[in-house]
Amino acid sequence: MRLLSRLLATVDKVSAPEVASAHCDLPCGVYDPAQARIEAESVKACMEKYAASDDPDFKTRAVLIKEERADLTKHHLWVLWTDYFKPNHLEQYPQLHELFWKATKAAGDAKKTQDVAIAQGLLDQIKEIDRIFWETKKA
Repeated sequence: MRLLSRLLATVDKVSAPEVASAHCDLPCGVYDPAQARIEAESVKACMEKYAASDDPDFKTRAVLIKEERADLTKHHLWVLWTDYFKPNHLEQYPQLHELFWKATKAAGDAKKTQDVAIAQGLLDQIKEIDRIFWETKKA
């Protein structure tokens, strides 16, 4: 019986699918600040729905979804910052580093609050990142 258990455990290890997730180690070259914006819009909408509800279960779900979306916002911002933008972009737009720092901080702050102004500030920063992104795509 012990041998059979070991054999089955080995088969499980060998046959288990490996999970890989990344955007974009290839790099694929497909970048767009819209991904961060959509997640940030969801953060803001969850905050607004939270404020409008009296249902404690709904409010709990709104907070959980908001926190998940804030993390996704940070992820998409980091991908842009670390994979798309290059040193020549920073030379052309010296405010990029601070803009990304503030935006990712705002996404983190959005996890800790229901203040819609934080979410709106995040969206405003993403809008500026979006503007710069598309200017660099034209060049």
